[in-house]
Amino acid sequence: MDIELSSEQRMLADSVSAFVSEELLPLEVEVERAGEVSAEQGDSIKRKAIEMGFYAANLPESVGGGGLDYTSLAIMEREFGKVSHALHGFAWRPTELLMACDDEQKARYLFPCVSGEKVECFAITEPGAGSDIMSMATRAKREGNDWIINGSKHFVSSHVEPDFAIVFAATGTDDTPRGRRKRISAFLVDRGHPGFEITRGPRCVSQRAYLNFVLSFNDCRVSEVQMLGDEGEGLMLADKWIKMGRVWVGAGCCGRAERLLELSLEWAASRKQFDQPIGKFQGTSFKLADMATELQAADLLVMHAARKADAGQMTPTDAAMCKLFASEMLHRLADHAVQIHGGMGLMEDLPIERLWRDARLERIWEGTSEIQRHIISRSLLRPLGA
Repeated sequence: MDIELSSEQRMLADSVSAFVSEELLPLEVEVERAGEVSAEQGDSIKRKAIEMGFYAANLPESVGGGGLDYTSLAIMEREFGKVSHALHGFAWRPTELLMACDDEQKARYLFPCVSGEKVECFAITEPGAGSDIMSMATRAKREGNDWIINGSKHFVSSHVEPDFAIVFAATGTDDTPRGRRKRISAFLVDRGHPGFEITRGPRCVSQRAYLNFVLSFNDCRVSEVQMLGDEGEGLMLADKWIKMGRVWVGAGCCGRAERLLELSLEWAASRKQFDQPIGKFQGTSFKLADMATELQAADLLVMHAARKADAGQMTPTDAAMCKLFASEMLHRLADHAVQIHGGMGLMEDLPIERLWRDARLERIWEGTSEIQRHIISRSLLRPLGA
C-alpha cells in the first residue's frame, strides 16, 4: 500500500500481513475444497489472533477490546482481505453493534464474544427485503412482557454457525409515531431458542467456504430484555454498522486487488511468448499500469473515509463512494488478472480463479453498486431541491 502511515500503523500492517501469510494462506486451498473451515483450524486461528491482539481490535479497551481507531482497522481489514472471509472471520470479531447492549446483555453476549467464546450473526436481509429494508416482513408482536417473532432471514453469512443472532424485525407500522424508520427493532436470539431454527443456505459461487445460513422464526417468544437498544431504534443501530461495513469492504477489496496485481506482475515477468516476457507486450503492460493506478485510487478513498470516521466526519456518501469504487475496481483487476494468466487463470491450480469468483460478491453485499450510486446521487441532488 503506497499510502503514508505512521510507524505504529506500518508495524500493524506488517504484523497482520505476517499473520495472514503464516497462518491463513497455507489453509486456503484445503478449506476451499472442504467447503468450510474445520473446528480445529478455526480454534487455532482464533487462539493465535487473540494472542496477537487482533481479535476484537475494533471494540473499546473498556470492554476488553483492542481500542483501535478506524484508520488502523482499515489497515487490518486490508491485509485480512487477501484471504477468504471464511478464514479471517475467525480473527476479526465481533460486531460493534453489541456495544448497544445493556449491562445484563453485555455479560451474556458482548463479553463472551470479545473473549471468543461466542459468535454472533447479523440477520436483516430477507427473501423479499434486500436493498429495500423497509419492506421487511419479519415481525415482532408484543404480548405482555414478551415479543413474539415470526418470519425468516436469508443470506446470513458467517465463518461458523452462530451462537446467537442479532435479528431485525418490524415492531410497528408505517403510521408509527416519529416516522417509518422507527418501526424496526433489533433482538438478541440464542441458537436453540424455542421457535428459532438455523439451517444451512445454498452454497455461493463466491466465498465458497464462507457459510450461508437461513434463519426461521415461528412464534418465537423472547423476553423484552432480549431487545437490543430501544424499541424502534433498530435501523439506527444497523445504519452505523452498515456504513462502517462498507469501508471494511473497500479495504478488503484493496488487499485482494494488491494480491492479484502481485501475482499478475510475477506472471507477466516470468511467462514467455515469442521469446520474451509477456509483460513486454503493450496489451499486458497497459493492463498492469491500469491495475496499479486503480488500486492506488481505491486505497486513497478507503483511507480518506477511515480518517474522516476517526474525526467523526464520515458521511454515508463517503462510505458509499469507498465501497462502490473499491468493489468495482477489484472486479476489473480480477478480470485483468485472469486475462493476463490466460488459460491458467481459470485453473484451480492457481488462486486467480478463486479471487476472480470471490470478487463478484463484493459488488452485492453490504449494499449493491446500484444502492451506492443512489446514495451518492441523492447527496448531490438534494441541496438543489431535486
